[in-house]
Amino acid sequence: METMKIASYDRVSELKEFDETKTGVKGLVDAGISEVPRIFHHSSDNLANAKPLSSDFLHLKTIPTIDLGGRIFEDAITRKKAIKEIKDAAEKWGFFQVINHGVSLDLLEKMKDGVRGFHEQSPEVRKHYYGRDFSRKFVYLSNFDLFSSPAANWRDTFSCYMAPDPPNPQDLPAICRDVMIEYTKEVMNLGEFLFELLSEALGLNPNHLKDMDCLKGLLMLSHYYPPCPEPDLTLGTSQHSDNSFLTVLLPDQIEGLQVHREGYWFDVPPVPGALIINIGDLLQLITNDKFISLDHRVLANRATRARVSVACFFTTGMRPNPRMYGPMREIVSEENPPKYRETTIKDYATYFNAKGLDGTSALLHFKI
Repeated sequence: METMKIASYDRVSELKEFDETKTGVKGLVDAGISEVPRIFHHSSDNLANAKPLSSDFLHLKTIPTIDLGGRIFEDAITRKKAIKEIKDAAEKWGFFQVINHGVSLDLLEKMKDGVRGFHEQSPEVRKHYYGRDFSRKFVYLSNFDLFSSPAANWRDTFSCYMAPDPPNPQDLPAICRDVMIEYTKEVMNLGEFLFELLSEALGLNPNHLKDMDCLKGLLMLSHYYPPCPEPDLTLGTSQHSDNSFLTVLLPDQIEGLQVHREGYWFDVPPVPGALIINIGDLLQLITNDKFISLDHRVLANRATRARVSVACFFTTGMRPNPRMYGPMREIVSEENPPKYRETTIKDYATYFNAKGLDGTSALLHFKI
């Protein structure tokens, strides 16, 4: 009987049928489904939580939280302390939370409200933006890798490149237009500050990473994770690392984000008012593995309310950018030879997107 069920399961047809609704996972929840469709079922290996922490790792509760002092340090000692904390986090975790980051808490709430507002508006309005043409300025869809990944994730997203060529305001939905533009300005300012500290953490001048155009592009992905009726069968986001230089994540207070380190999954508990920063693959590549881009995932939402998050990726992604990136000559030496071949950001992103979120790092493809 089980064999017959498997034989009659036409995955491609079910994926197409789901995609053609143009209402995403939110549409399934609104329809009152009580079971997660099979296209969302993940293998037990992907869903597994690592064994309990051994005594060696008990001190590693979760990613560090760093106080940025409102981006104005009282003196050189305070600045050096923050740089050391960022250096340690970038080398050991690839993740850290920042508080007193200079972005108003009011704006953070408005941004999350804008994302929630878009995803919870009338399906007919949302459908207008749904599609898989990534050349469009603003794209709303469910699972960018829906047709290439082993299993779909319980999540909908809208995406928009906010830099270097900002969208025309009329290309953005009215419900979140103003806050997206305002929030982008703040994230770009914060990013410039963080890249200065990261440059200094590498022993380089503060403008080094900025001069390499690490700040040039910004892709905003606004995720919506509806409550899941069977959260043990699926994930909100599969295991992956980010194909960016740096990611600034605005989470809400519903837990779900986990970081994979030393074979263990670590929960990232929400810190009120904090932003989560993580090193992306491109920064690991140019620092020759000095800074690490760790795998992370999001569990399916067990809460009764939808979870939202806004991930801003510093990358030009699929946009034209001829610059070649490889391990920085200031870092490599005879003792520390280059570990990666040079690539353009577009070639890296193309490979990453084609591979989908399959649990392996795209960096392996670029190893020497």
